[in-house]
Amino acid sequence: MSLYFYDKKVSEFIQKSIFAFTKLIEMLYTLLFTLLIVAICILLLGIKMLFSKRAKFPNGHVSGNKALTERGISCAQSQDRMAQRKRKFSIEDIEKALNDNMN
Repeated sequence: MSLYFYDKKVSEFIQKSIFAFTKLIEMLYTLLFTLLIVAICILLLGIKMLFSKRAKFPNGHVSGNKALTERGISCAQSQDRMAQRKRKFSIEDIEKALNDNMN
């Protein structure tokens, strides 16, 4: 193997390594820049929460909305809980119906 061929392979490897390293640095800069923008946005969204003594998170739940409560709209979990509490038949009625069907 000639020395020229060996030097050419080494120089190609070095060039590819440098190219990959510069791409990695570019990706890291992009990632850090994106994280910086997200952090600034979160801080700007939470300014009132961070600097006000009486501030609290708004209630985004359906039960916390007065207009929906006036219309009789509630959340699905509450409606399901209420429906499970209401029994359409008592146990005695079910037993009576079963006994009547067996006779």
